[in-house]
Amino acid sequence: MNRKSKALDLTYMALGAVLIAVCSWISIPASVPFTLQTFAVFLVLGLLGGKRGTVSILVYLLLGAIGIPVFSGFTGGFSRLIGMTGGYLISYIFIGLIYWGAGKLFGTKLPVRIISMLVGNLVCYAFGTAWFMVVYAGQTGPIGLGTALGMCVIPFILPDLLKIALAIFLAGRLRKPLHL
Repeated sequence: MNRKSKALDLTYMALGAVLIAVCSWISIPASVPFTLQTFAVFLVLGLLGGKRGTVSILVYLLLGAIGIPVFSGFTGGFSRLIGMTGGYLISYIFIGLIYWGAGKLFGTKLPVRIISMLVGNLVCYAFGTAWFMVVYAGQTGPIGLGTALGMCVIPFILPDLLKIALAIFLAGRLRKPLHL
């Protein structure tokens, strides 16, 4: 890989992290904020591929961890990552790794991309909800799985499916003009 392509890769990954940050600021308040973060995560993966997309996600999370206000509500800091919704943020890494791994194992055809995003989203729900329940129990008291799913997953299923569909559509349309 030559210098120019390395610089271009770094630029794309940085822009991917910025896109996730900007989309995280578009938020509808709820117990778990409804944002366009997951849309951006899926779009970045669809545009940049598994490796560069996952690095973009890591950069985004590291920026937030050191206090840069890239998370929803213009917030940042390590406390957000260990708070009630931190598991959902951390699970973005798993979404990226699943997408990257599926691409390596099965190729990057449309069905593989769709399935890997859906599986990644399920892992996000599972990890984030488990994290939510543990932190919630520590701060407030025990919470049942049904209650946690009702707060953190069920209201987001349809919007998340729409975000995945839109991200796949836009990535398909934008990869060629952006020379990705």
